[in-house]
Formats: sequence, C-alpha cells, structure tokens
Amino acid sequence: MSRTEDVLVLDRPGSHRLERRAVAEPGPGDARVRVHASGICGSDRELYQGNRPEGYVRYPVVPGHEWSGTVEAVGAGVPEALVGAKVVGEGFRNCQVCDRCHAGDTTLCTAGYEETGFTQPGAMAGTLTLPARLLHPLSDDADLGAAALLEPAACVAAAALKARARPGERVAVVGTGTLGMVAVQFLAAVSPAELLVVGARPDREQLSLDFGATAFRTRDRLSDQLAGYDVVIETAGSASAADTSASLLRRGGRLVLTGIPAAGARGLDPTDLVVRQIEVRTVFGAPPAAWSHAVRVFDAGLLTLRPLITHELPLTDFATAIQLVGGGDPAVGKVLLRPRGLG
Repeated sequence: MSRTEDVLVLDRPGSHRLERRAVAEPGPGDARVRVHASGICGSDRELYQGNRPEGYVRYPVVPGHEWSGTVEAVGAGVPEALVGAKVVGEGFRNCQVCDRCHAGDTTLCTAGYEETGFTQPGAMAGTLTLPARLLHPLSDDADLGAAALLEPAACVAAAALKARARPGERVAVVGTGTLGMVAVQFLAAVSPAELLVVGARPDREQLSLDFGATAFRTRDRLSDQLAGYDVVIETAGSASAADTSASLLRRGGRLVLTGIPAAGARGLDPTDLVVRQIEVRTVFGAPPAAWSHAVRVFDAGLLTLRPLITHELPLTDFATAIQLVGGGDPAVGKVLLRPRGLG
C-alpha cells in the first residue's frame, strides 16, 4: 500500500489548501527527503500575497525553500550511503552546463530561473524530492530545527564572502531580522575592530551583543559620527536601509545588499557611489561555495541559529504562520512549519 502525505498548495495568491498525495518515488539522480521543518520568510509572504516579481514564481506551487530533513530514499545513480543522512539543500535548480554554472555562479544560471518552493515543489509537505547533487549532509548530531535556517544562513555566507571583511576593519550590519543576526555572527568571526548593528527593533540589542556586536543603534539614533566603516552588509530589504548602509561607509568602502525592496524603490545615489568610489555587491540566493561555508560553520558549532526560532507550528497552521511573519510583532522571529507523520 502506497504512503500518502499532506502537501500545502498555493493555487494563486491568497488561496491555499492542504492536499493529500501519494509519496513519490525518487527518479534517477534524485533523493527523497523526509521533511523535518520548513521555515517561512518574507519571500513566502510575497508568494502568498502575489508580490513576487514576474518570472520568479509559477502557480500552483508548493512553497518551502528553507528546510531540513533526513534522506529516506534515493534514485538510480545516487549512493545508497546517503539514506539516513541529515541534510539541507540548495534551492536553485541550475543546469550545470552553462558558463556561469561552470564558474560556480549557479544562481546566475543562464538556462533560466528555477527554484525550490517558487517554481518547483517545495518543502511544505511530508517529503521533498530534489536532485541529490543539491544536498549538503550535516553531522549526525545536528539540530534539524536549527538547520532549517541554513538557507538564509547560506545567503548571508555569500554576502560575507563578497564583503571580504578582514581582521581589524570597522564593519556594520543594517537589519535585525534572521539575516541580520546571522550576518553579525559571520562578521564577528573575522575579529573586526568594531561591529555596529543598526535596526528598527530595540529588542534585538542584547541578542546582537551576544552574537558579537560591539554597538547597537536604532536608525533614529544614528548620527554623522557613525560613519567611516570599511564594510556594511544590508539585510533589511528596504530602499531606506540601502541608503542608510551607504551613508555609513568610508570612501572606497564595500557594501553588500541582500534585501529586495518593493518594485520601483529608489535609495542609492549613483553620483554619491561614484565620487566616494563605493563598491556595491548584491546577493540573490547562495551558490554551492556559500552553502558549504555555512554548513561547515554550523557543524563546527560556530553558528547559533536556535535562538532565532520563536514559533513552531503544524503545517495546517500555514495561514497563522503567514500572519505572524508579516504582523510586525517584535516577539516574532523565525517561524517553522512541521509536517505531520506520513500515512
């Protein structure tokens, strides 16, 4: 008798349902993962509200791009030794044969955009089947709940690698959500002379300091004296945050943007960028090198993710989870959805 599972389906913006489906067998080169948890972020809220940019979503879709789980079956050509491994996995379904993929820039794959949870079935289900080459095994004793945050952590790892912060530099993080708190940890690891955190949530001050920040400011407490930073990583996702980030930099400083403001947003002054010779880099997703970096740091016990989780709900409470994520309550951090057992 075949097993079945609950699958969350977004038929269109604002319309979701739970569907009972048969558990699929993995095809050649694929692995089937029993999902432990799936995280919700602002991108999932965009998906639900219909604000995802054209070409970056395909309805109907099973959401869930932040996830963790355990491999329970593999298809032909995949080592059987992978069965039983705790894993996380890359979301971008890159082609592996174009020039960008060969260069390691898989998030820039020229074959077109395909990503788990947006154009391909995601992890808001009992199982997730995906190409085994996208998996990153974890240590046997890994905390799978915390590991569900490794997708945003990998994106921050990509930002940290692009920032090239060096010991003794003055660095800053703008934004105090999940990405911001992870960015603080990556930057603290390079032994900066100063690590400033700027955000709209005063309640994040102590957590920022615990993660290695040397100073915390809300945006309304910034002054002209808070400038001259070598590196700033922006994680807030607003035009004003990008502008604030640029204003903190010294001439010739390095800015990495990870947030995606609303369409048509304006914030950075190109004249200012040119005359101050600011280097601007951006992150959209994470390539394999960033994933490997994040997983290695996590497995070594150098990346703390569990304190960022405030809610764990059953998959049936998807609507509640979406409201929590976008409700503006400072007590809400990362929200995880947990599937029920398979039938």
